[in-house]
Amino acid sequence: MWTLDDVLRSAARKFAGREALVGGGRRLSFADLDAAADDAAARLQAAGITRGDAVAIHGRNTVDWVVAFFGAVRAGAVAVPINHKLTVPETAYILEHSGATLWLVDRDLAGDGSAAGAARMLMLDDGDGGLFAGPAPAAPPAPVTLDADEPVEILYTSGTTGRPKGCLHSHANVLLAGTGSSLVYGLGLTDRVLLAMPVWHSFPLNNMLINAVYVGATVVLLPEYHPLHFVQTMQDERCTLFFGAPIAFLMPPRMLPHFDSFDLSHVRAWIYGGGPIDAVTARMLAERYRSDRFYQVFGMTETGPTGTALYPEEQVTKAGSIGRYAVAGADLKVMRDETTEAGPGETGEIWMRCQSMMLGYHNDPEATAAAFHDGWYRSGDLARIDADGYLFIVDRLKDMIVTGGENVYSKEVEDVLAAHPAVAEAAVIGTPHEEWGETVTAFIVPKADATLDEAAVTTHCATALARYKIPRIIRLVDSLPRTPTGKLQKFLLRQGG
Repeated sequence: MWTLDDVLRSAARKFAGREALVGGGRRLSFADLDAAADDAAARLQAAGITRGDAVAIHGRNTVDWVVAFFGAVRAGAVAVPINHKLTVPETAYILEHSGATLWLVDRDLAGDGSAAGAARMLMLDDGDGGLFAGPAPAAPPAPVTLDADEPVEILYTSGTTGRPKGCLHSHANVLLAGTGSSLVYGLGLTDRVLLAMPVWHSFPLNNMLINAVYVGATVVLLPEYHPLHFVQTMQDERCTLFFGAPIAFLMPPRMLPHFDSFDLSHVRAWIYGGGPIDAVTARMLAERYRSDRFYQVFGMTETGPTGTALYPEEQVTKAGSIGRYAVAGADLKVMRDETTEAGPGETGEIWMRCQSMMLGYHNDPEATAAAFHDGWYRSGDLARIDADGYLFIVDRLKDMIVTGGENVYSKEVEDVLAAHPAVAEAAVIGTPHEEWGETVTAFIVPKADATLDEAAVTTHCATALARYKIPRIIRLVDSLPRTPTGKLQKFLLRQGG
């Protein structure tokens, strides 16, 4: 099995002059990307990076981010992509937990550098203190013999305890994740993929970017999603394929009066994930985008990601479903309990096994053991099976909220709320939202004789949480519903939410 470095080296040999990356006014061929990875690897080795070291990469979708990633791989390091929307405490936790020895960060995200902890900090640019500053190394990087089964990524995803968990993936995991999903929508040599969703997310990174290099496709980078920049770039760069959260598709027709004037006729696959789209919306999107080539993908970071798919011909007839079958290289079942599979009309937890499954949670053997049963990953997602065998997500055992394609765990937000001196207790749920899928909603019981308002809660949360995790709906209540034994009854909050 190849490593990710083998993938890039092979692509550079086969597709040397073909365009590999476009972004920020730069255009790199596959040969250029390979040479840039060599340069980055040599610089990283000069900075003390050796095989197995964790290198955190913290930035937006840029050519420098991609070069740093492949450079880290070539140097034998384990890449730790970091969400650029996180606060200083959130970033500091990931840097510490991952054991990162080096923190490569966009200059405007570095702040005062206090998040670094024990990690050395270098800017993700060619300015002062930057990884790419100064002349190119005099010698190529020292060769590192890699194995396809050794770790290459730690991808962080929030856990039920409120602290992020690091999904440890091998080279083989990553390649098999991209291969399995690409068989759904046929990513190939002539494709031009727009990467506007954050590259630190598992699907854009593993299934889009890395798999595009694998097959020789071109990747066009937008630093961040913006409705106008999205459709303008799709048109100008003649992109053929795009992946995004449902909100990424909904915003342009609603916000751009001249949306219909953009030429998107060359796009052959619109892929969405992170939430379902109902039948009315599916019809609207098909009409406004003048395309019947929409796909939904469902998976999780732990699985590569890989999972299921809803195909173009199913978008309206099975709207809201995540699909019927697992994609190639994966299998799933819906379990009523640990021994009984659910059938049509029944609900159970989705269990998965796949070739791209993570090696485990980094430095968390207990969580790893709890996540698996006889080799099957217990997703925590509850699904109903309809009469035709299609799966519909109905709830989440792990209380995860999906808002605009971003995952938010209620426990993490609840812990921050509980730290406010005027809060007695709090519960957080996801409330259905037409555009964002769900919005974070907090029910707060103030302490007796304390003064508390929504503005104070929002200000407090902004010091510890990324913006998308901050509750948008805040309800001050006298008490929270509980069972006689004191367990919180969130389903009652949802019913009245």
